[in-house]
Amino acid sequence: MKKITQLSMIVLAVIALASCNRQVTRINPDQQVDLSGRWNDTDSKLVAEEMIQDVTGRPWHNNFREGNNRKPVIIVGYIKNKSSEHIESETFIKDIEKEFINSGFVRVVSNAEFREKLREERADQNEFASPETQAKWGRELGADFMMFGIITAVTDSYKKEKVVSYKVNLELVDVETNEKVWLGDKEIKKYIKN
Repeated sequence: MKKITQLSMIVLAVIALASCNRQVTRINPDQQVDLSGRWNDTDSKLVAEEMIQDVTGRPWHNNFREGNNRKPVIIVGYIKNKSSEHIESETFIKDIEKEFINSGFVRVVSNAEFREKLREERADQNEFASPETQAKWGRELGADFMMFGIITAVTDSYKKEKVVSYKVNLELVDVETNEKVWLGDKEIKKYIKN
C-alpha cells in the first residue's frame, strides 16, 4: 500500500511538472493581441487616438485659437471605469495625454496629483538648490479646459458565445465657464466564442 501511495505521488508530480511547461515569446508592442476578449492596451490606444483626432478637429479649437491667439491648455481629469471589468484608467489617461501632445494642437498640463509632486520639488529647490537653477514659483500654466469621462461595458451572452460592447464617453469643459465645448464617444464591440 505504501508503494502504491509513493508511486501515485511520483506520477502526480511528473504530471504537474509536465503541465507547467510555459513558453514566453517576445512580440512587437504594436502587434494586436486579444487573448481574453476584455479591454486591453490595443483598445486603449485605438480609442485615445480616434477621440483626440475628433476633439482637436471640432469648432471649439479654432474658436479658442482665434479668440486667444494661442493653443488651448488642457488637463485630462478623471476618467471613471463603470464597467464590471478591471480597466486601468490611468493607462488610458496617459494614452489620451500622449495623443493630445503629439497632435500639436494643444498644450497639456499635469493633473492635481502630479502638480503636488512638482510643487514639493519646487519647494525643495527653493531651500536646497542654487538661486540660478531654482524653478520659480507662480509660473504654472493654467488649464483652459478639462477632460472628463466614463468607460462602460455591456455583455450579451448565450451558451458559449458573447458580445461585449465597450463605450467610452468623454467631454471637454471650459474651466472658467463650466461650458461643455465637446462631447465624444467611441464604441468597441467584441465577439467572443469559446
